[in-house]
Formats: sequence, C-alpha cells, structure tokens
Amino acid sequence: MPTPVLLSRGLDPVLGIFTGCFAYYLHETNPRTAPPPDKQLAALVQWKWAKWKRERDEKLNALEREAEASSRVVG
Repeated sequence: MPTPVLLSRGLDPVLGIFTGCFAYYLHETNPRTAPPPDKQLAALVQWKWAKWKRERDEKLNALEREAEASSRVVG
C-alpha cells in the first residue's frame, strides 16, 4: 500500500514547516493569545543569546588569565 501524499514527497515537509511557523506567528500576534512581551520568542532568544555571549566571554577571559599566568611562570 503506497504512503499517502498530499502534494509531493518533497513539498509536503515544506508545507508542514510553513504551516507550523505561520500558526506560531498567529499565536504570538493574536491579542487574545499573545504572551506578554517579555515571554515572546524574540525576547527569549535575545536573552539566551546575551547569556551565551556573557558565559563565552567569561570563559575566554579565564583562559587568557591562565595563559598569562603560565607564560609568566615559564618566562
């Protein structure tokens, strides 16, 4: 028995992704269902990006301090 196909094997996944993204957009912009501004996806992504950058900078600064300390001991 062949698998059911709506449009084609290649276009069905694209249609599914588009439909899901569009539904999420409508959910975030509808006044009745919209989350508060600090809980929307864009704000959450910005927060996560800033947190990741801060942690990365802290890790790089720690590695630089460690490299400087080890170069003073050797040199």
